[in-house]
Amino acid sequence: MDILRFLRKRLLHMVPVLAGIVVAVFIAVRLIPGDPARIMLGVRASDEKVAELRQLMGLDQPLWWQFGRFAGQLLTGNLGTSTVFRRDVLAVILERLPATVSLVAFAVVLSVLLCVPLATLAAVRQGRFPDFAVRGVSTLALAMPSFWLGLNLLILFAVTVPLFPVAGYGKDPIDRLWHLFLPAVTIAFSLAPMLIRTLRSSIIDLLNAPHVEFARTKGLAPAKLLRRHVLRNGLLATITILGVNIGWLMGGSVVVETVFTLPGIGSLIVSSIFARDYPMIQGITLVFAVLVIVVNLLTDIVYALLDPRVSYE
Repeated sequence: MDILRFLRKRLLHMVPVLAGIVVAVFIAVRLIPGDPARIMLGVRASDEKVAELRQLMGLDQPLWWQFGRFAGQLLTGNLGTSTVFRRDVLAVILERLPATVSLVAFAVVLSVLLCVPLATLAAVRQGRFPDFAVRGVSTLALAMPSFWLGLNLLILFAVTVPLFPVAGYGKDPIDRLWHLFLPAVTIAFSLAPMLIRTLRSSIIDLLNAPHVEFARTKGLAPAKLLRRHVLRNGLLATITILGVNIGWLMGGSVVVETVFTLPGIGSLIVSSIFARDYPMIQGITLVFAVLVIVVNLLTDIVYALLDPRVSYE
């Protein structure tokens, strides 16, 4: 029952956070320069047509009135109607969301698969060539801009050596994994170095811990020692870093989706900003915020499950 009380408390804490996000999103969108009605109709549209569209969109009303309508729609689960797609915002987002979630999940899996063996190798061989090599490659990967790395991967593995598709999302699950591989690798190269650095430091500290020294003197095999007493405890800090950065990955997917022409909500928000599609920008930002909050909540739960010293209170 502790976990149920914890969830209720966290859900209550989410209410003021979401309320603040709603206000911030509404104000930030209105600060984007340009008149949405004029952009939608074009520069040759008459002032009468622009004024008519502004009235239809409610842009001629005071900000407090616009916010009241926006907040009232949110309370009923309505994110509004896209001024570009002429469709319900939530429906468009739900169509694009699987591509972004699949991309981020794939990138997280690749990052973990890179992180655990490389961080363990660097920690066990501390101060030797494998340690220097892993840290050097991690620093180099962390310094690479995502768009630059993505473009080079496209040129190398999709154009020069056509192993992967240049763009698109695929049709079936296997085909989608094939299409998402290069974008996921691009994101993984920016996430894995942070995880490797954190896990390496944790493993080095744990290898010198008293309980590990005691297990080593008992004759426990090195592989079992790493698995039972080092990796599980060392992964705790890494999970925290991963949970925090998943929210950053959601935002970082904007650049990657644009480079690889993926039909996700990252590329959708870019096109919506250029088109001044207020309802779509607001809807995507709120969905991003909710996803980040949910990921942080799941991170806390996993952390408590792995570490019995952590209480749900």
